[in-house]
Amino acid sequence: MAQISIRSARADEIPALEALITASARILSQGYYTPEETEAAITHVFGVDSELVADGTYLVVEDEDGDILGCGGWSKRATLFGGDRFGGRASGLLDPARDAAKIRAFFVAPHAARRGVGAALLRACEDAAAAAGFARTELMATLPGEPFYAVHGYAPRPGITTDCGGVAVRFVPMDKTLG
Repeated sequence: MAQISIRSARADEIPALEALITASARILSQGYYTPEETEAAITHVFGVDSELVADGTYLVVEDEDGDILGCGGWSKRATLFGGDRFGGRASGLLDPARDAAKIRAFFVAPHAARRGVGAALLRACEDAAAAAGFARTELMATLPGEPFYAVHGYAPRPGITTDCGGVAVRFVPMDKTLG
């Protein structure tokens, strides 16, 4: 892979990030979710959490030309998953002494998949969470994301099903001890 850099996302990039998330979900979810499940998740769950952008903890990976290859973040807030459109959100701050930081909304541009973008982004998020005093992280994996996170030391818990506008979509809670 060419040279990449990771930086905080900006609010003016949210429309471009939403487009990347939609393309990523539609292409990289094939074989894991039905088209109906994918579209329901895009409409009701997937997307940018603007609170993370404001917190400076939602990141973008870009190449040397400034093209965005992926996005994702970590959070010191209680919400485990879901973008601005998702109803199950809680903004309260976590206590690093007892709570796990949340790894949130990882999506890679389809043309950059399986080229180290997600791994670099995950490492940056885990390092930032550890620097903020968190000893653990947790996340809600999509079905195509579960194998990626497992390779990076995340342990799955029993899966859940979320109602996305009348369509049941499966996700897998996962966690990891940092260090």
